[in-house]
Amino acid sequence: MNGGAAPPSGDASLVVKRRRSPQKVPVNGVKVTDQPSCGGAMAKNSVHCSDASFMKWTFADVVHVATHHWIPCLFALGLLFFMAVEYTLLMVPSSSPPFDLGFLATRSLHRVLESSPQLNTLLAALNTVFVGMQTSYILWTWLIEGRPRATISALFMFTCRGILGYSTQLPLPQGFLGSGVDFPVGNVSFFLFFSGHVAGSMIASLDMRRMQRWELAWTFDALNVLQAVRLLGTRGHYTIDLAVGVGAGILFDSLAGIYLESRRKTATANGLASKHAFVA
Repeated sequence: MNGGAAPPSGDASLVVKRRRSPQKVPVNGVKVTDQPSCGGAMAKNSVHCSDASFMKWTFADVVHVATHHWIPCLFALGLLFFMAVEYTLLMVPSSSPPFDLGFLATRSLHRVLESSPQLNTLLAALNTVFVGMQTSYILWTWLIEGRPRATISALFMFTCRGILGYSTQLPLPQGFLGSGVDFPVGNVSFFLFFSGHVAGSMIASLDMRRMQRWELAWTFDALNVLQAVRLLGTRGHYTIDLAVGVGAGILFDSLAGIYLESRRKTATANGLASKHAFVA
């Protein structure tokens, strides 16, 4: 009707074949057909059933992953190892004290501190001084330098620590060596999970790195390690308290950064200028 001649029969068959051939569309870097090649109900819901990514892997791909992404590979081996350990380990009975690898590693230090109360008191006093250094630095960054991120991190962290510490109140470790000069001063009660000592030191150290105060940051890291060893030796914290303290410091520093960035974007969108140091 539009004046065009009908194609020859051979060309028509070619057109039909071309129409029936599946079209390939890139999806996430992988070409998939527009027609599922799997039968059954799954074929109606997915076009990836015959073109799954892992079905295209070659030996060269495996070698590339092992050589260029060896850190995730190590974690994969760690997953398999600890699955085997977890599923075959005899659990600690409810009548026995918790097993703590850090306590085993610091048995000698515990015996020394137990036999020398004066040394224990001295180390506790030094540790309290270190806590004061953390607190002073964090407050300095806000009150003097006008950078509130470390202070907000500490507020987030100690609030979360209070919630978790009250939610699960762990038993005081056997052999705990307390001191009246240890922070919190006065032999008062405290939450075991997680270590505010370690988390506060991490928050201060991360801020020092942002400001390129490298020597001060490394000093705080070294003192944090010594602090952790002492806390294990005095049975003032379980190993898990200290490990989570490191992660908590990193986490809440990141959350404080996200919070401040969101407030800056909101102020910018509203055409407002920050006049207060806390939101500068």
